[in-house]
Formats: sequence, structure tokens, C-alpha cells
Amino acid sequence: MTLSAHTLRPLGTTGLSVTALGMGSAPLGGLYGDVPQAQAVEMLTTAWSLGLRYFDTAPMYGRGRAEHLVGHVLRDQTERYILSSKVGRLMQRARAGQDLPPAQERQRPGPTWHNSLPFRDTYDYSYDGILRSYDDSLQRLGVDRIDLLYVHDIGAATHGPYQDRHWQALTRGGGFRALQQLRAAGDISGFGIGANEWQVMRDALEETDLDCCLLAGRYSLLDRDAEADFLPLAARRGVALVLGGVFNSGLLAADADAPQMFNYTQAPQAIVERTNALRGVCADHGVALGAAAIQFPLRHPAVTSVVIGATTPQEITQNVAWFSQDLPPAVWSDLDAALPG
Repeated sequence: MTLSAHTLRPLGTTGLSVTALGMGSAPLGGLYGDVPQAQAVEMLTTAWSLGLRYFDTAPMYGRGRAEHLVGHVLRDQTERYILSSKVGRLMQRARAGQDLPPAQERQRPGPTWHNSLPFRDTYDYSYDGILRSYDDSLQRLGVDRIDLLYVHDIGAATHGPYQDRHWQALTRGGGFRALQQLRAAGDISGFGIGANEWQVMRDALEETDLDCCLLAGRYSLLDRDAEADFLPLAARRGVALVLGGVFNSGLLAADADAPQMFNYTQAPQAIVERTNALRGVCADHGVALGAAAIQFPLRHPAVTSVVIGATTPQEITQNVAWFSQDLPPAVWSDLDAALPG
């Protein structure tokens, strides 16, 4: 691959440049298991030493824990880095004069955070909610700037029948207006949507000008859902794309005998069989499936960066090696042929 993990790439019209490989932080919140603080700090420090300078986090990840960990590593760095976080959720606790809000209405169960801080996350996409989320993230991170904000998990896949309520808060209730004001004031360099569905990103472009979006799991070796419609639209509208979830919850990086997770749940047998077919193609070419999976999104010109999660120094070191590995050109056509239709 001609790109290295630390190659800087312009992020649309934001004036920022991000490394081709960025560091995600959902696993540091305990998404798949306990991650001790010392281990998390060592992993993030290793990512920095390997040249990664784009870091993405969110209040949701461990209900604030990931932001604390990322901030701990970044705040004393003297070299420039790019930092993104998310808005749309507030972390709350009951206190005198404030009852704990009811459990969130969700279309699907939320993730289990093994290391979470003692808060309840509540959705708030309103003007005041967006600004409070931004302020809270600055405090948890302990930094003086967040470069990019993504509106987190707005969309029917998360909210189901409650989507319209949250969409109205974001559009008519001033959520987008708050982000526009932060951008106009120079407090942030850009904003967009961060979600597991591209349709809401398309819809958001009818409401406001987005600078960038973080799309998770919908443009990968296994899931090409966004390829035909949204990626060309983003390119036409000048929306820079960051891709997350390129391993689809680890399935495309795991050994064949490891637990088979796909998009946060147990992988269906049909998906396991598709993955095994891809793994066979890669084996025929003498490359790891993980290397093909991490490089795949950046073959599309609409994609600027890939963000990847890790829990150990060994994992992020392996990811960087996979990202920089030269793959035979024929592997891509063979991978396409292995998944007809």
C-alpha cells in the first residue's frame, strides 16, 4: 500500500490533516471486556509512538472513561494532533434537585461497558444539550480544544420509533445551530454525523452543511451498503469520510477459531461463511485477512482516514503493520469475486 499509517491527508474543507490511520477508543470503555487503565495508557502511548495523530473518542465509550484515558495521554503532547469526540448523549447521575432520568428508549440494546464510570447516558440532541456535551467533553479530556464533533448515533437504527423526536431536537430544536455556532466561532474546525448508518448522513445534508462524517461498519469487505449511493454523494458534496468498524466488531481480524462477533452481536452463520471465503482468498495470496480489511476502505477516493480500536500495544502495532503491508493487486479482484452479489 502506498499510504503509511502516519501519512497526513487533508480532511475535506476543514483545514485539518489527519493521519491515514486514526486511533479509535470504544474498546477502552470496556466494550468487549475489562481494559485496565495502565494497559489502555500503554496502548495509546504506543499508537502515538507509531505516528498516529488522529484520535477519536466519545462520551458514550465507558460513559466517560475513554475520554478520560485519551485526554490523559494527549494533553501533555507538544506535537500537533487532531481530536474528535461526539455529541448527543449526556452522562448524568441523580443528586439533590435532579432525579436520575428514566432508562433510554432504544431500538436495540445498548452496549455493555465492562469498565464504565457510574453514570447513565441520556440522549439530548437539542441546542443546550449539544453545547453541554461539548463542554463536558472538554472537561473530561482536560484539553483546551476538540477539533471535530460528530453527532453520535442519530438515526433509525438506534432510535427506531423514537427517531423523529431526536431528529426534531437536532434540526428544529437547535442542535445543528449549536454546532454551526461552534464552527463559526472557531471553537471547532468541523462537524458531522458519527453513526452506523449512512442514510441519516444523507438526510442531514438536507438540513446543514456537514464537513465530515464517521461511518462505522457500512463500508467494509463484508458490508458494502454505502458504496453505491452515499460514497458518491459525499464526494459530490465535499464531505470527508472517516471509516470505523472496518473489522465489523473484530470478525475480519479474528482467527477462524476465535469468538465470531459481527456488528456488536454473535455473527450469523451466513456471515461466518462469507468471512471464511474471504479468509481463504487472502490465504491463497499469502496475506492476512486483517490486512485486507484495514486497507479496503481507503481504496475509495471518498475516504480520507480509517479509525481502528485496540486494547493492547500488540494489537495497535499489528494494525499499523497490516495497514502498511504491500498487498498483491490481484487480491482485491479475487475478494470481490468471492462475494458475488
